[in-house]
Amino acid sequence: MNIKNYFLNIFLSILLSCMAYSQDKRLEKANEDFNRFAFVDARKIYLQVAKSGYESPELFKKLGDSYYFNAQLEDAVIWYEKLTTTYTEEIDPEYLFRYSQSLKSVERYDEADKVMEQFNTLTGNDQRAEFFMNTRDYLKFIEMQSGKFRLLKLGINSKFSDYAPSFNNQGQLIFASSRGGGGMSKTVHEWNEMPFLDLYASNIIEANGILQTPKKLKGKINTKFHESSTSFSKDGKTMYFTRNNYTKRKLGSNAAGTILLKLYRATLEENKWTNIEELPFNSDEYSVAHPTLSADGTKLYFASDMPDSRGLSDLYEVDVNEDGTFGEPRNLGDKINTEGRETFPYVSDSGRMYFASDGHIGLGGLDVFVAVPGEFGTFSIPYNVGKPVNSEEDDFTFVLNENTKIGYFSSNRSGGKGNDDIYSFKQTGELITECNQYVTGVVTDAITKEVLAEAEVILLDNNNNELQRTVTNEKGVYNFDLECETPYIVRGTKLNYSPTETLLNTNKVLEFEHNLALQLTEGSIDGRKEYRRGDDLALLLDLEPIYFDLNKSFIRADAEVELQKIIAALREYTELKIDVRSHTDSRAKDNYNMYLSERRAKSTIKYILEKGEIDPARVTGRGYGETTLVNKCANGVDCSDEEHQLNRRSEFIIIQ
Repeated sequence: MNIKNYFLNIFLSILLSCMAYSQDKRLEKANEDFNRFAFVDARKIYLQVAKSGYESPELFKKLGDSYYFNAQLEDAVIWYEKLTTTYTEEIDPEYLFRYSQSLKSVERYDEADKVMEQFNTLTGNDQRAEFFMNTRDYLKFIEMQSGKFRLLKLGINSKFSDYAPSFNNQGQLIFASSRGGGGMSKTVHEWNEMPFLDLYASNIIEANGILQTPKKLKGKINTKFHESSTSFSKDGKTMYFTRNNYTKRKLGSNAAGTILLKLYRATLEENKWTNIEELPFNSDEYSVAHPTLSADGTKLYFASDMPDSRGLSDLYEVDVNEDGTFGEPRNLGDKINTEGRETFPYVSDSGRMYFASDGHIGLGGLDVFVAVPGEFGTFSIPYNVGKPVNSEEDDFTFVLNENTKIGYFSSNRSGGKGNDDIYSFKQTGELITECNQYVTGVVTDAITKEVLAEAEVILLDNNNNELQRTVTNEKGVYNFDLECETPYIVRGTKLNYSPTETLLNTNKVLEFEHNLALQLTEGSIDGRKEYRRGDDLALLLDLEPIYFDLNKSFIRADAEVELQKIIAALREYTELKIDVRSHTDSRAKDNYNMYLSERRAKSTIKYILEKGEIDPARVTGRGYGETTLVNKCANGVDCSDEEHQLNRRSEFIIIQ
């Protein structure tokens, strides 16, 4: 053994061990900072570790989150992209959602939608995914809703954070700011390296909504910790506000040592706020924040992550009794709340609730939504308020004086003075807040693409019961009025053509466009095709290929459309029986390809039987792997991707 190399190897081993130990210690310190939400401190260490060449899914998650939860979505894209492309098998679906939201912030909407499709596939029953799948043309709706507000210049913003505007009864706007005051700036908050927030008041010039020079609220409201988001009683003598867990000069924290948010109430005496008390439904273990009172003062709405919340924060309501006591908080339910963030509620004098959410479909980050009051204290489905209030960044804390049509909101969009800025606006048009939907489309010949006049189109409910029937006009156009939040089936038929149908789920205020292409039958009797045993139904119906993701067997959204045509044929021809045959190309081991094709065949059969409610005796099938290739592309043969693709196919062979 070379003694020089021996000692050199020992030295290198010791050095590498020390480097690994040092790196582990740095990551341990960063994780401690991260877990107490000190995202900026944690990020500095994570970036150093990443720069040294270290990679792991945990590192990429933490780096992405350190930007995401500080509303720096453009920077989050880099790390979520590394995470989702490098560690595809280890990814938590929640990171797909965050990645999609971050992509929207840089207006990469097509990519964001594809990521949401992956998110939907992995989660299955997540409400955010359901909203997305049912509102695929959300950009069209937001465009329809846009232009109802005109933004106005506002000069009171600082280079720090300014947000959470609210009205009092003295013609003032109250808002939170980390600008400091009197030359004595507060301690920098470790979450985002911004000074702590205080509450300020600014007089409103009603004619145009311009704000005069702001002044700190008087009294014992402002402390050395955060105060933000206020709401006032009609007489102006009671204020609800958000503060860090700081009561009677004692700072509280949860079991992990993190200081969370609580709601407080104060009363006005001799022009000063005093008698500050903590609300009884607060807790050291979860946050309760961002209050807003109903117009009559009998209900208080707020955001919280208390135990029955389904997302990062949900919206709640609680009764305010005449004697000043409170009822039990109630979650506003699935129509409003998602697995994401619902926060910063504001209830106008007419009872409309505006709030910020990243769980409902928007342009990116937090968007502002409005829900209309209904019967029994409920709210409608939320509607995105559109541009220019909403942008690709975080937009939140929306308030509106419905008499003057002047309001305010906050955003961290580019072009502002500071971290968050307050914007004023004038409402110039009415928002769409009623569900007024219809489906329309054109019926055509699947081969010639010619429009089919006098084709019959039937609207059915989810149980296949007929609701309406119409015929297409001379341009092949049909349309139906629809109810919101209701699943439907639209079926097109015409003499000498095979019927076809499509599924649709209504959710938002949208015009649904679903074109129907009918396949001409051959040798037809009374419009019904005489199929022959051994024919491939996929070819007869002119189906698009039934694609599967790489190494996957779940039914994709594009495949569902084609399989619905198979279901339509089985429903129409009740004696028809088919054999599902799934195939692969040769670019994997033979045994694996056989296993994969078998999974795909079973998945396809299961979809047809369950979605079509078809008798299992009518649908058989199995996987054939690479045993029946349609071209020369066997093992070891050099073929293009396009040639291999021809072998990745599904057949639906008629056996009766």
